[in-house]
Amino acid sequence: MFETLSERLSEAFRKITGRGVLTESDVKQAMRHVRRALLEADVNFRVARDFIGRVTDRAVGERVLRSIDPGKQVIKIVNDEIVDLLGTEPSVLELSGQPPIVYLLIGLQGSGKTTTAARLAWWLSRNRGKRVMLVACDLQRPAAIDQLEKLAEGAEAGFFCRRDTKDPAAVLKDAMAEARLRNYDIVVADTAGRLHVDDALMSELSEVSRIAEPSETLLVLDGLSGQDAVTVAEEFQKRIGFTGSVITKMDGDSRGGAALSFRAVTGRPIKFIGTGEKVDGLELMDPRRLAGRILGMGDVVGLVEKAQEAFDIDEAMKLEKKLISNSFTLEDFSRELGRIRKLGSLSDLLGMLPRGLKPQGVEIDESQFTRMSAIIGSMTRKERLHPEIINGSRRKRIAMGSGTRVNDVNRLLREFGSMKKMMKRMRSGKGMTLPGALR
Repeated sequence: MFETLSERLSEAFRKITGRGVLTESDVKQAMRHVRRALLEADVNFRVARDFIGRVTDRAVGERVLRSIDPGKQVIKIVNDEIVDLLGTEPSVLELSGQPPIVYLLIGLQGSGKTTTAARLAWWLSRNRGKRVMLVACDLQRPAAIDQLEKLAEGAEAGFFCRRDTKDPAAVLKDAMAEARLRNYDIVVADTAGRLHVDDALMSELSEVSRIAEPSETLLVLDGLSGQDAVTVAEEFQKRIGFTGSVITKMDGDSRGGAALSFRAVTGRPIKFIGTGEKVDGLELMDPRRLAGRILGMGDVVGLVEKAQEAFDIDEAMKLEKKLISNSFTLEDFSRELGRIRKLGSLSDLLGMLPRGLKPQGVEIDESQFTRMSAIIGSMTRKERLHPEIINGSRRKRIAMGSGTRVNDVNRLLREFGSMKKMMKRMRSGKGMTLPGALR
């Protein structure tokens, strides 16, 4: 996320940091590099121009240029302006009102509305304790109903559809009545999109919105579309209106122009950012933390929150005891692999580290986790508890069962054995203790 923009900004700042004196000319030259970086990231031209104007006006002041470290002062000004551009504080969802309240998802075809509906249900359930029903109001796209039904099951949400009508407003009206009877707090309606904005789409959405009287109308935008996403947003704002947006596929967009342009152009907040492919791939958009990631300062708070979601203190204490007593088995190892994978893509996790802490030149092969899980899953329970019994014939059977090679099985057993030996040495009383992170 924002890799290219972050790298370009770092190059621009490298020329002004660490210098005791900066001139107005130095600042303006750095701002030219920042402007170019924003435009390369597909930020709207007017937004980039106004941003540079505000930063330059603040940065060339006597107080900044005569400070002890003027370069860092300039970076702080850029950071503050990015935060302001994104909205200063996270924008909360409207949760008040007589249940069931309605969230309406709108946007073009292919923007990720259906996936976002399921992710939103998951997020509301896990973070706000709400019972959510997903409603299939996309009656145009083939298999849209079936897709939402399957995603609802994965998100552990309710589901409503009517396969006997082509009227989405009627479907939503019936869904609201059903949700009221079954005590759902929130109804999330997945509406139809088109490949372009047209009158038929807008008329249909207007009627659905009239029936729903939604507490939130969320415009789902494809982050990969750059400035085109902002053009789409302007059209939906003019003809339908919305309370905020969800920008999807941000892990696949190293530029980020849509995110940086959206609020300045529409005046509406970005409420969530979608990443990855799983149901938990929805992040509440926090302007301060996102600005830190753009500027290469990382998002350590977000990283800690992800870790807290996957691990708890009781499990950590059990793990520590097993490691100290040298009773850690391949079964335990498989469980820990599962917890690590719940954190998300390792590449994304590394992206949340400050630039100076990221390992350089490291290639992450996430398929190794899949292979290791498959290998351990192909073992019997006795083999997982006592890997020393795994002889040549067992290794062949495990390799065949996991779709890997015997060499892969050997490597896993060898590395697991090395880890056990290391833990045994730590237990032998040489004053070594487990790091605090495991406590």
